[in-house]
Amino acid sequence: MAEPHAVLNALDTRGAFQALQRCCGSHRWVEGMLRLRPFASTSTLMESADTVWRGLARADYLEAFAHHPAIGADVAKLREKFASTAGWSSQEQAGVQSANEDTLLALRDGNVEYRDKFGYVFLVCATGKSADEMLALLQARLPNAADDELRIAAAEHEKITRIRLAKLEDKP
Repeated sequence: MAEPHAVLNALDTRGAFQALQRCCGSHRWVEGMLRLRPFASTSTLMESADTVWRGLARADYLEAFAHHPAIGADVAKLREKFASTAGWSSQEQAGVQSANEDTLLALRDGNVEYRDKFGYVFLVCATGKSADEMLALLQARLPNAADDELRIAAAEHEKITRIRLAKLEDKP
C-alpha cells in the first residue's frame, strides 16, 4: 500500500480534490492543500494539513463541521455505529458493549442541546472512545463559551482529518 502523500501526489487534480474533501469538508482547506502538492512525505502532508486548517476562518470550520452527522441524532443508527466497531481492540470493544440505551439517549439529547447552544454538531475525535466517554466529553464541553468551544471543536476536527488522511488508499 502506498503512503498517503504518494496517493495524493499520484492523483489528478480532480481525484485529489475528491480524496481531500472526504478528509475535510472545508472547500478552502481542500484548495489550500491542492496548492501545496506534491507532498515530499506523509509527515509533510500532515504538517501541511494542520497549517492550512489553522489558517482558516470560522466560516470554513463551520463548513467542515457540517459534513459530520450529529452524534445520536437517530438512536438506532448510533447503536449501529458502535456495533460496527466490533473489530477494534478488546478495550474498545468493552466500551462498545457498555453503550446502553440511557447513554445513547443522553448522547442524542446532549447533541441537540449542544447544537442549540453553539449552532453546529458536537465534534469529538471518537476513535477509541466509548459512548460513555463521548457523553462525558459532551457534558463537560456544554458550559464552554462559544469562542472556546469553536477552538476545541476545530482541534477535534483537526485530529479527525489527520486520521482520515492516514487512511487514504491507492484507490480512493
